[in-house]
Amino acid sequence: MSLKPLSPQDWESLIDDFQHGGSRRHKWSSTPSLLDLALSSILKKDFPLKIQLIIFLEEFSDSFLDFDEHFLERLVDTLKIIIQSPTDNLFITMSLKDQMLVSTTSIFISTIHQFNIIIVESLVEFLLILINRPNHGPDRQTRGVACECLRELERSHPCLLSHIAGHLWSLCQNERTHVTQSYMLLFTWVIHNIVVHNVNVSILNTSVPLVPFNVPQSLLLSDGCSSTSNGSNNYNYKELRRAMAFLLESPQVLTACGMVEFMAVIIPIAVALELQASMLKVQFFGMVYSYDPMLCHVVLKLYLSFFDAFDGQEGEIARRLMLISKEAQSFLVFRLLALHWLLGLNQSVLSSKGDKKKKKPMAFDSMGLSFYPNVFDPLALKALKLDLLALCMESLKSKSDSEVGNSVEKVFEDGIVSVSAYKWLPPRSTETAVAFRAFHKFLIGGSSHFDTDPSTTTTIMESTIFHSLQGMLLDMMLECQKLVPVIVAFVDRLLGCQKHCWLGERLLQTFDENLLPKVVMDYKLASCFPLFDRIAENDTIPPSRLLELLIKFMVFLVEKHGPDTGLKSWSKGSKVLGVCRTMLMHHHSSRLFLRLSRLLAFTCLYFPDLEVRDNARIYLRMLICVPGKKLRDMLNLGDQLLGISPSPLSNSIFNIQSPRTSHNIKKSRNISSYVHLDRVEPLLVKQSWSLSLSTLGVDSNKPGYLEGIRDSESPVEEREIDGSAEIHIPETETISQPQEPLRVMDSKISEILGTLRSYFSSIPDYRHMQGIKVRISCTLRFESEPFNREWGVDSPASGLDRVDALPAIYATVLNFSSSAPYGSLPSYHIPFLLGEPPKNDYDSHQQVPLDIVLVENGNVEEEIVRAPVMIELEPREPTPGLIDVSIVTNTENGHIIRARLHSIPIGIEDMFLMATVPSDIPKEVIPGYYSDLFSALWEACGSSSNTGRETFPLKGGKGVAAISGTQSVKLLEVPSTSLIQATERYLAPFVVSVIGEPLVNLVKDGGIIRDIIWKDVASDSSLVDTTSVASLDRGPLHLTYFDDEDERDSVVSTSKRNMGCFLILIFLPPRFHLLFQMEVCDVSTLVRIRTDHWPCLAYIDDYLEALFLA
Repeated sequence: MSLKPLSPQDWESLIDDFQHGGSRRHKWSSTPSLLDLALSSILKKDFPLKIQLIIFLEEFSDSFLDFDEHFLERLVDTLKIIIQSPTDNLFITMSLKDQMLVSTTSIFISTIHQFNIIIVESLVEFLLILINRPNHGPDRQTRGVACECLRELERSHPCLLSHIAGHLWSLCQNERTHVTQSYMLLFTWVIHNIVVHNVNVSILNTSVPLVPFNVPQSLLLSDGCSSTSNGSNNYNYKELRRAMAFLLESPQVLTACGMVEFMAVIIPIAVALELQASMLKVQFFGMVYSYDPMLCHVVLKLYLSFFDAFDGQEGEIARRLMLISKEAQSFLVFRLLALHWLLGLNQSVLSSKGDKKKKKPMAFDSMGLSFYPNVFDPLALKALKLDLLALCMESLKSKSDSEVGNSVEKVFEDGIVSVSAYKWLPPRSTETAVAFRAFHKFLIGGSSHFDTDPSTTTTIMESTIFHSLQGMLLDMMLECQKLVPVIVAFVDRLLGCQKHCWLGERLLQTFDENLLPKVVMDYKLASCFPLFDRIAENDTIPPSRLLELLIKFMVFLVEKHGPDTGLKSWSKGSKVLGVCRTMLMHHHSSRLFLRLSRLLAFTCLYFPDLEVRDNARIYLRMLICVPGKKLRDMLNLGDQLLGISPSPLSNSIFNIQSPRTSHNIKKSRNISSYVHLDRVEPLLVKQSWSLSLSTLGVDSNKPGYLEGIRDSESPVEEREIDGSAEIHIPETETISQPQEPLRVMDSKISEILGTLRSYFSSIPDYRHMQGIKVRISCTLRFESEPFNREWGVDSPASGLDRVDALPAIYATVLNFSSSAPYGSLPSYHIPFLLGEPPKNDYDSHQQVPLDIVLVENGNVEEEIVRAPVMIELEPREPTPGLIDVSIVTNTENGHIIRARLHSIPIGIEDMFLMATVPSDIPKEVIPGYYSDLFSALWEACGSSSNTGRETFPLKGGKGVAAISGTQSVKLLEVPSTSLIQATERYLAPFVVSVIGEPLVNLVKDGGIIRDIIWKDVASDSSLVDTTSVASLDRGPLHLTYFDDEDERDSVVSTSKRNMGCFLILIFLPPRFHLLFQMEVCDVSTLVRIRTDHWPCLAYIDDYLEALFLA
């Protein structure tokens, strides 16, 4: 069946639709065999769009369904027909042939990975036939393009032409036309791949025919060039040396661009063959004196690759580059390029030398006069020459003062003369920007922004250039106040750098000391207010000078106010109050109170503008009545509320927001039935209640439980003194206060207190710093079928297409909140989540989609349909509670879902953490430290504790904590084996010690509990503090209800003895503890409990029963 050809107009429309894409491109998908139609149209003699159609095939041929190996074969046949057709300069032109060669090669290179590489043989064979006609004049252009096509094929598939390298060498020797360059570059690239990939092939052997061409076996076996190197060279070294000698004798046939390509390939070959760099230097170094920048670039690449070979000639290269930059008849871009090369070479030499050779990079100090900008140099050239002068100045700094005298200052001043026009040009002029850029370069010099050593910044502060720049900036602001915003931007640049911020602060201090006393009191002073703001923001500068100046300026405004003043008084007065507000935000009010209150009071009484007077009155009232910290908080809040004024084009096209479907409230109510957030580890106790303490008489901002953390009282002289604060010290305060009786401590109590102080100092005070976090692992998932029904997503297709039809949600945000004291709960973001497949997909009789289900050890694990979620709590009190969860997400069809999910329960076991260890405790002694800490806390929480009055500073140095202990007891009628198993499963991280030989042997044999203190009762007398040795000889544990019960039930089986004791230490955030002493018997266990947080005992009973008795 013959295909109906398309007209040129149809082809133009098709090409335009494919370029546009979308539906316009899709409408052509029903047209059959477009590729065949395109090839047949190209072969038509009078078809006018041949080149356009060839380029179209190059761009879009691989997107057609009928693109296959047969199309590539037809494409090569079409190429042969066009190339072999005589040129008539009308329908068959040289440009058509060249474009067909290039496009065909491009199609093969970009799509050959889809097929076997052997398909390229026909194309390579035809190209080799084309180039195998050396010195044939009429088709020399086509032969050159064919060589370039072969070079690109060799580049994309290394060693493709390696076995015919001898023929290519012969063609290079025989070719005498201008396309010799293409032959040379092709041969050079083949040699490069042979050397780089270490291929064992003879380049002198021509026994393998040029045509027919066959792909090398190494490419067929490995789909790439496979090297057989075992650390040795497999190539023929002598033959490659001969080839290199031939290549190095032929650079005169290359153009400048060809020379760049040639040198980029030759340098790796020379390095691999370990050729002497002097050979390349002698051959190519003379090109540095060429006026072609491409040839200079070749010499510079050679210089950077073989640095040692050019030893002593760095100055010659630098002088040549400097001469290029001074040639006014050259293009500006070449002159700029020469200076960029000079800067880059200097940096490269500095980085490459390292510590191996301390050699002067470019001898810039001897070339300093050459770098001065000329009067008529373009501004871009001046900027680069000033950068070079800054480098020259760095080399001068390395010399002693006796050698150079004031050379550094002279270089700086003479260099800036070339851009001195900034003094009368507008502040936004490019000349001004270049001048201040040069100031920064001269000031910073070689100081790195990433070096954290402050000594370099100190050196800059003490340098001559810094003092000269300080005086220059001061004179600028006094003589030309319009430059103040530019100087402020210069200072901001220094302040914004972590390394050089000290320089900015020193400049501000200099301006405060030397500028403020010299300024002229007039209306032009308002131009200095940006600088005044920076001085006011810096809390290291005393505000007294600035406040005195502002008072004088307000007096000046009041005296000069008149009918012709207009809005000057309002504008200048508002700026003064702005500076005052900045001071209030960054300084303690005690430093400002006297002078600032005088300034504000004067403004309230005498300033002519009503708005300024009202604002000054507000600031004065706040200064007097509001303490400093709250005042700063109020002023910061004002910043947040100011915002940005609404745009006058609020209804224009620039503010149109993307359309969003409003969420359906009715649908969102039932979302928790099919969107689930589940805990990874279920709770042992599903707590349905929590203990809430009354807050009567307690500030509502504080937690319900009196946590025992309070601020340590600071001395009066260290407190911040606000304007509104008055300090009264009663005379009888120190007399009438009863004195605490003298306490006598033995060594044991002293040791306990030392242990507790060291321990509590590692617990952060959550009121002043980030507290200890508790993390709850959960997973988010949703069911596909109900989700599709509710939100209108298409139902899954049948068969294996179910994967593509599974619904997904995007940009999910989970927000958490709780009425329990868990601190601020951060939200959690999930970018993408697939829905769970329908349940019938898991039927064992059906095929499971392997791309969404991972089978491991016989268990089906749905990895991409469950998103891990981490809930982070920062408890203020260790209590169970509920985490309320709300979700905001987006569906595929544009719906926004906002709903509440089921709450996540938090149990008392979630609060169990390991106790913190001070940083100075070595790792190997941590078990002993935990044992000593248990003993100390057990003693402190006892009823007869001697540490009740002690307070222990927390981490941060602002808060202290006291221990108020409580104890309880719990009898568990559970066999010892079950208790040991439960302890190893749930409480193993918290066990600090095991006591008793029978129990120690059992626990050690289990191998789960490790790195603790094992104590044998018979050999360790230190256990008397925590557990009674005699108690191990008694019978099974029991509680008595009557006094005579022991006498009535005195007959006890002697085989049921106590086995030993577990000591368990649990940390309850933010700073509490739970201690278990489990006396284990064969049939029962007595748990002695002590804690410094008595409300937690309300949950421990249920927890122990669920842990051991379930």
